[in-house]
Amino acid sequence: MSRLERLIAELCPDGVKYAEFGNMCRYIRGITYSKTQEAKSVDSKAWKVLRANNINLFTNTLNFEDVKLVSSEVKVREEQKLKKGDILICAGSGSKEHIGKSAYISKDMEYTFGSFMAVIRCTKELNSRYLFYILTSGLFSKHLDTTLNTSTINNLNAKVMSKFRFPLPPLPVQREIVRILDKFTELTAELTAELTARRKQYEYYRDLLLTMEDKPETKWMKLGEIADFRNGKGHEKAIAEDGKFIVVNSKFISTNGQVVKFTNQQISPLYIEDILIVMSDLPNGKALAKCFLVDENNRYTLNQRIGALRVKNKNIIDTKFLYYFLNRNRQLLKYDNGVDQTNLKKNEILSVNIPIIPLKEQKRIVAILDRFDNLCNDLTSGIPAEIEARRKQYEYYRDKLLTFKEAKA
Repeated sequence: MSRLERLIAELCPDGVKYAEFGNMCRYIRGITYSKTQEAKSVDSKAWKVLRANNINLFTNTLNFEDVKLVSSEVKVREEQKLKKGDILICAGSGSKEHIGKSAYISKDMEYTFGSFMAVIRCTKELNSRYLFYILTSGLFSKHLDTTLNTSTINNLNAKVMSKFRFPLPPLPVQREIVRILDKFTELTAELTAELTARRKQYEYYRDLLLTMEDKPETKWMKLGEIADFRNGKGHEKAIAEDGKFIVVNSKFISTNGQVVKFTNQQISPLYIEDILIVMSDLPNGKALAKCFLVDENNRYTLNQRIGALRVKNKNIIDTKFLYYFLNRNRQLLKYDNGVDQTNLKKNEILSVNIPIIPLKEQKRIVAILDRFDNLCNDLTSGIPAEIEARRKQYEYYRDKLLTFKEAKA
C-alpha cells in the first residue's frame, strides 16, 4: 500500500467532502491602466504587468516574454502584487482557449497583473499547490465548458468561480498528492530544459552552416528569380469543426501545427514542398516571418495573410535548403513595416538575396539540419515525443489522483 493509500484509509476512508471555491478562496482581479500610462523601460520605475500571453498554454508555467510596463503612478494595491503561493489565472480574453489558464507563483515577485487576470489566494484548509493542480485538471475544464457554453460570459468573474466545486481531502492527503504530481512536473521540466539546450545547439549549427556572406565562391539570386509567390484567401465563412482540410493560418504556423482550424472547402490548395511565410500578424505577434514547409498533398488550404512560395527550378536550389535559409532566425522580420498590424511586403521579400551553392552541398546541409530538426521538433520521435508521452502520463495520473468519492453529508 502506498503512502497516499494509507493516508486516505486513515483520514478519509468513506470519501471526502467537496468544497465551493467561493468558501475557500479569495479572487482578486488585476490593475487597470490606460494606453497613455504604458512605459517603455524599467528605468522609469515602471510596474511589470503579467497578462494572458505570459502563461504558457501547454505547460501552465510563466514566461516573461513581452511583459507590459506601466507607469509607477498607476495605483497598485498590496493585494495586487504577486506573492508566493498565489495562482495567477486568465479571467478574460478575446480567445476562449486562454480563459482559465493558470500558473503557480513559487516565490514573491516584483510583478503585478492586468485587469483581465486574477490571483487566487487560499484559506489555511486548502493547499494552494493542490488547488493549482485541480485548476489544470479535467474537473475544472468541465466547469469552464459548462459555464462558457451555456452563457454569453467570456469572463471568469468571482460569481462564476464561486460555484466551482472540487474535492477537499485532509491537508496531509493534499500534500501527498502535490508531492507525487510535482515529481511528474520535475521530470517534464528536465526534458524541457534539455530540449531548450538542444534547440540552442541547433540554432548555432544552422546559422553556421547557412552563413554564406563571407564565402566568395557563393553566387546570389533574388528570391523572386528562383520561386513563384502567391497569397492565400480568407476562410472565415468556411470554418467547420469536422472539416477535412486544415486551414493554415498564423496560429497554425506559430504553434507548429498544434492550434488547428478545419474547413470542408479547399479554397486555396497547398502542395508538397510549398514554403509558407506569415506575411501579416497582430502587433507584438510571434508568428510574423515564420515559415512552414508543406509535407502532404490534399490536406491543407491557405488562409489570407500567409504567402506561399514554390521553387521554379530544383536543379538550382533545393526546396528544403531554401526553407531552412528563409526560416533562419526569422531574418525576414527586418522587412516588417512596423505599422498598426505588422506586415511583410511581397516585393521586399522577393528581393531578398538567396545563396546559390552546389546542390550536393545544399543536400548535405539539409541532412544535418534535418537530424537536429527531428530531435528538437518531431512529435513522433526525439525529445518532443518523450515530453508528449510524459505529459499524457502526467494528465492521466493527475486526474486519477484528484478523483474522490464524495462523503455523505
